[in-house]
Amino acid sequence: MSPLITAEELAALDDVTVLDVRWRLGGPAGIESYREGHVPGAVFCDLDADLAAPPGPAGRHPLPEAGAFQSAMRRLGVSGSRPVVVYDDADSTSAARAWWTLRYYGHRDVRVLDGGLRAWAQAGLPLTKQQEPVAPGDFTAVPGGMPVLDADQAAELADSGILLDARAPERYRGEVEPVDPVAGHIPGAVSAPTGQNVEPGGRFHLREYLRERFNTLGVVDGVPVGAYCGSGVTAAHEVLALEVAGLPAALYVGSWSNWVTDPGRPVATG
Repeated sequence: MSPLITAEELAALDDVTVLDVRWRLGGPAGIESYREGHVPGAVFCDLDADLAAPPGPAGRHPLPEAGAFQSAMRRLGVSGSRPVVVYDDADSTSAARAWWTLRYYGHRDVRVLDGGLRAWAQAGLPLTKQQEPVAPGDFTAVPGGMPVLDADQAAELADSGILLDARAPERYRGEVEPVDPVAGHIPGAVSAPTGQNVEPGGRFHLREYLRERFNTLGVVDGVPVGAYCGSGVTAAHEVLALEVAGLPAALYVGSWSNWVTDPGRPVATG
């Protein structure tokens, strides 16, 4: 099953949990956009509070503990037997983090609304400001559903396989660093900006296009691959694009914000 779903396919579903995962680095809070209009029946999912642990040495968006994530998802109405669709309004970047985290904790039927809220509106489908009561879900979080990397494993993969850096090219090169205290990239990592995963309207490129894109970066069948970014959000988008292409990949959740907490770890620029 594709990890993506169209607006028309979502509109035709009856029994589904829809999560609105709008988020911006540095704000404004996504809940405000949600209140102004969202997919009918959608529940707001807070990336910082529901999809990550508090920031610290593990990074700016560490993986939440199983118990905390399970409680958050149950509060949002997520059940293991009911499909989940996630969306945002920014090329599916934050929605991909929700998709990945649910998959990591064992939910088997999670899809991303391809094109997000823009695609929904372009299909002529309605938005609502109404917030309906949410019946608690019964989702049980069991870790291990998706492969992960720690810092040492990421460094090893950059040498023995392919480690993709999902950030903007200028951050990869170390020319700018707007968030973290050190600029640059993990030595051996390959620049693969997530912006190239989608068309101008925000929909993902076709499987064949994505497969060719990643093939040119060295990602081919049989070669281990992983992805990282600043804090494990846009890298989840990279993993999603790789899955669309039929190329499974591991996620370094701590990403650059974890890597630079140890001054002994090497940093490359250029």
